[in-house]
Amino acid sequence: MMRKKVGIFTGAALAVFLSITTVGRADTISYADAVTTLAKECGSDIKKLCSRENLGNGRIQACLEKNASKVSPTCTSTLGNVITSIAQRQDAQASVFKVCQHDISQYCNGVKGDGNILSCLIETKRVDNRECNQAITDAGWR
Repeated sequence: MMRKKVGIFTGAALAVFLSITTVGRADTISYADAVTTLAKECGSDIKKLCSRENLGNGRIQACLEKNASKVSPTCTSTLGNVITSIAQRQDAQASVFKVCQHDISQYCNGVKGDGNILSCLIETKRVDNRECNQAITDAGWR
Protein backbone atom coordinates (compact mmCIF):
# COMPACT_ATOMS: atom_id res chain seq x y z
CA MET A 1 0.00 0.00 0.00
CA MET A 2 1.28 3.48 -0.80
CA ARG A 3 2.32 5.81 2.03
CA LYS A 4 -0.15 7.96 3.87
CA LYS A 5 -3.56 8.23 2.20
CA VAL A 6 -4.10 11.68 0.83
CA GLY A 7 -7.35 12.70 -0.84
CA ILE A 8 -6.06 14.30 -4.00
CA PHE A 9 -8.95 14.32 -6.40
CA THR A 10 -11.86 16.69 -6.71
CA GLY A 11 -14.84 16.28 -8.99
CA ALA A 12 -14.17 18.50 -11.97
CA ALA A 13 -10.41 18.68 -11.63
CA LEU A 14 -9.73 15.17 -12.91
CA ALA A 15 -11.15 16.14 -16.29
CA VAL A 16 -8.41 18.70 -16.73
CA PHE A 17 -5.56 17.21 -18.76
CA LEU A 18 -2.81 19.83 -18.79
CA SER A 19 0.96 19.61 -18.87
CA ILE A 20 2.85 17.62 -16.25
CA THR A 21 4.45 19.30 -13.28
CA THR A 22 7.78 17.80 -12.31
CA VAL A 23 8.02 16.88 -8.66
CA GLY A 24 11.54 17.44 -7.37
CA ARG A 25 12.87 16.23 -4.07
CA ALA A 26 12.73 19.68 -2.44
CA ASP A 27 9.62 20.84 -4.26
CA THR A 28 6.05 20.40 -3.14
CA ILE A 29 3.05 20.25 -5.40
CA SER A 30 -0.35 21.91 -5.14
CA TYR A 31 -3.53 19.85 -5.17
CA ALA A 32 -4.41 21.28 -8.58
CA ASP A 33 -1.02 20.36 -10.01
CA ALA A 34 -1.29 16.92 -8.39
CA VAL A 35 -4.59 16.28 -10.15
CA THR A 36 -3.19 17.52 -13.44
CA THR A 37 -0.08 15.37 -13.14
CA LEU A 38 -2.03 12.27 -12.21
CA ALA A 39 -4.57 12.85 -14.97
CA LYS A 40 -1.76 13.01 -17.51
CA GLU A 41 0.35 10.14 -16.20
CA CYS A 42 -2.39 7.86 -14.82
CA GLY A 43 -5.39 8.81 -16.97
CA SER A 44 -5.43 5.60 -19.00
CA ASP A 45 -4.97 3.45 -15.90
CA ILE A 46 -7.79 5.32 -14.14
CA LYS A 47 -10.10 4.89 -17.12
CA LYS A 48 -9.26 1.21 -17.46
CA LEU A 49 -9.26 0.19 -13.79
CA CYS A 50 -11.29 2.78 -11.90
CA SER A 51 -13.97 4.04 -14.30
CA ARG A 52 -16.77 3.03 -11.92
CA GLU A 53 -15.27 4.87 -8.94
CA ASN A 54 -16.63 8.18 -7.72
CA LEU A 55 -14.12 10.97 -7.52
CA GLY A 56 -12.93 12.37 -4.22
CA ASN A 57 -12.10 11.11 -0.76
CA GLY A 58 -9.10 9.14 -2.03
CA ARG A 59 -11.23 6.60 -3.95
CA ILE A 60 -9.20 6.81 -7.15
CA GLN A 61 -5.93 6.47 -5.23
CA ALA A 62 -7.36 3.48 -3.35
CA CYS A 63 -8.45 1.91 -6.65
CA LEU A 64 -4.99 2.36 -8.16
CA GLU A 65 -3.39 0.87 -5.07
CA LYS A 66 -5.85 -2.05 -5.03
CA ASN A 67 -4.97 -2.77 -8.67
CA ALA A 68 -1.25 -2.06 -8.25
CA SER A 69 -0.19 -5.13 -10.23
CA LYS A 70 -2.11 -3.83 -13.27
CA VAL A 71 -1.08 -0.17 -13.01
CA SER A 72 1.65 1.10 -15.34
CA PRO A 73 5.09 1.70 -13.82
CA THR A 74 4.89 5.38 -14.85
CA CYS A 75 1.61 5.84 -13.00
CA THR A 76 2.89 3.99 -9.93
CA SER A 77 5.98 6.19 -9.80
CA THR A 78 4.01 9.38 -10.40
CA LEU A 79 1.45 8.49 -7.73
CA GLY A 80 4.23 7.85 -5.20
CA ASN A 81 5.94 11.15 -6.04
CA VAL A 82 2.68 13.10 -5.80
CA ILE A 83 1.72 11.54 -2.47
CA THR A 84 5.17 12.28 -1.05
CA SER A 85 5.09 15.87 -2.28
CA ILE A 86 1.58 16.53 -0.95
CA ALA A 87 2.61 15.09 2.43
CA GLN A 88 5.69 17.37 2.47
CA ARG A 89 3.46 20.37 1.69
CA GLN A 90 1.03 19.45 4.46
CA ASP A 91 3.89 18.99 6.94
CA ALA A 92 5.37 22.36 5.96
CA GLN A 93 2.00 24.08 6.35
CA ALA A 94 1.55 22.53 9.77
CA SER A 95 5.02 23.57 10.97
CA VAL A 96 5.67 26.94 9.34
CA PHE A 97 4.62 29.03 12.36
CA LYS A 98 6.81 26.98 14.69
CA VAL A 99 9.79 27.05 12.31
CA CYS A 100 9.38 30.80 11.82
CA GLN A 101 8.64 31.71 15.45
CA HIS A 102 11.85 33.74 15.89
CA ASP A 103 11.21 35.72 12.70
CA ILE A 104 7.58 36.28 13.67
CA SER A 105 8.57 37.71 17.05
CA GLN A 106 11.33 39.80 15.49
CA TYR A 107 9.61 41.21 12.39
CA CYS A 108 5.87 40.71 12.88
CA ASN A 109 5.48 41.38 16.59
CA GLY A 110 1.99 42.62 17.33
CA VAL A 111 0.51 41.33 14.07
CA LYS A 112 -2.65 39.34 14.81
CA GLY A 113 -4.11 36.42 12.88
CA ASP A 114 -2.33 33.62 11.02
CA GLY A 115 -3.07 35.07 7.59
CA ASN A 116 -1.75 38.50 8.58
CA ILE A 117 1.35 36.98 10.17
CA LEU A 118 1.99 34.93 7.06
CA SER A 119 1.61 38.06 4.89
CA CYS A 120 4.03 39.88 7.15
CA LEU A 121 6.61 37.08 6.86
CA ILE A 122 6.27 36.93 3.09
CA GLU A 123 6.39 40.70 2.59
CA THR A 124 9.30 41.45 4.88
CA LYS A 125 12.61 41.27 3.08
CA ARG A 126 14.52 40.96 6.36
CA VAL A 127 13.71 37.28 7.01
CA ASP A 128 17.02 35.57 6.37
CA ASN A 129 16.31 32.37 8.29
CA ARG A 130 16.83 29.70 5.64
CA GLU A 131 14.59 27.17 7.42
CA CYS A 132 11.75 29.69 7.72
CA ASN A 133 12.00 30.71 4.08
CA GLN A 134 12.13 27.07 2.98
CA ALA A 135 9.10 26.18 5.13
CA ILE A 136 7.09 29.01 3.56
CA THR A 137 8.11 27.89 0.09
CA ASP A 138 7.43 24.20 0.81
CA ALA A 139 4.04 25.14 2.24
CA GLY A 140 3.20 26.64 -1.16
CA TRP A 141 2.75 30.12 0.21
CA ARG A 142 5.53 31.74 -1.80
